[in-house]
Amino acid sequence: MRLDVNGHEVFAATGGKEFDTGLPTVVFLHGSGLDHRSFALQTRWFAYHGYSVLAPDLPGHSLSAGNACASIEDSASWFSDFLDAAGVKSAHLVGHSQGFLTAIEFAKKNPERALSLTAIGTAAAIPVNQALIDTAKASSAKAAHMMVNWGFGPGAHNGISAVPGMQPIAIGRAIMSRNPLAADLQACADYTSGDAAVSSLGNIPGCCILADKDKMTPLKAGLKLADSMGVKPIILKGYGHMLPIEAPRQTLDALRNFVSAVQSQAAA
Repeated sequence: MRLDVNGHEVFAATGGKEFDTGLPTVVFLHGSGLDHRSFALQTRWFAYHGYSVLAPDLPGHSLSAGNACASIEDSASWFSDFLDAAGVKSAHLVGHSQGFLTAIEFAKKNPERALSLTAIGTAAAIPVNQALIDTAKASSAKAAHMMVNWGFGPGAHNGISAVPGMQPIAIGRAIMSRNPLAADLQACADYTSGDAAVSSLGNIPGCCILADKDKMTPLKAGLKLADSMGVKPIILKGYGHMLPIEAPRQTLDALRNFVSAVQSQAAA
């Protein structure tokens, strides 16, 4: 699906089905340097089980034109414009890593538009080593190589893949090498309003899906986020930061159970 957002063409995956504003919508926001392919399995399941799905490539990423957002605040403002362009009044928001920061900043300003919030492999603050940002400014490919080494758990490094014949580390590295990774990492490093955003969420239903081998947003930070959201975290053992790619089925199981429960309660 292609949309015009602020004069730039934006691509959003729809899970393989035509987008229908008459169905409840689930929107997936990718992490730093990634794109819609992060959520290939999750988007397809929701699209074929009674939901409409949008997984946009953020500005300047992969199939979307424009410049990368310079801050999380800018990305939240852009996201509001994106939903307007798609004709979406409210949605279940799913954010991986940086994508969750965008989601909570958006929800802080537009709480009526967030039906639920799911955090995947993230925290309220994502500090980034300056050396990694500097490397990304010089070469996205070099920084991507560093990030996949840190970002995946031991199974992926031993060649284990949820999809036979496909290596998640190689896929992640290929995507990030071609995207504005430095801008994304800088936006994460500069964002200091996460705790305030989370505290403002009120009664928006929340879910935290975390990994015990996450080296990029360590489990301790994720547990703090879950406590702030007032939810019991779902911890996937043996996996790293790249949960939607690395543990797609387990991530989907946790996500669909949560979203389906929220949607059922709203319909009751």
